[in-house]
Amino acid sequence: MREHYERLRIRALWSWQGLKHIWRTEGSLHQWMWANIVSAVLAFALPISAGERGMLLMGGVMVLAFECLNTAIERVVDDVSEERRALAKQAKDSGSAAVAVAGAAVGLAWLCVLGGLVL
Repeated sequence: MREHYERLRIRALWSWQGLKHIWRTEGSLHQWMWANIVSAVLAFALPISAGERGMLLMGGVMVLAFECLNTAIERVVDDVSEERRALAKQAKDSGSAAVAVAGAAVGLAWLCVLGGLVL
């Protein structure tokens, strides 16, 4: 049991270090964090169900997770070579697209929830 706890502790430490790095180096994470704060405040202020609230909050967290993955892709691509290459660009663009698609999904979820309030 002690070994499992130690592995969990080390993984949590690595995750925290990764999040701190992304926070310091990626301005887009700050933008998504502010968007999540606004979204969370609205989700708790509006008369919506717990399921709708959970969906909106989870979507925002998923956008942050995709931003972390996008940063990881960028770091690996840059570590391999700083030279401009077509496949490197495609990898970076794909990571960015994943963040954009996740953000659009949260926006769509908000439209559905707000539509339910109006209709």
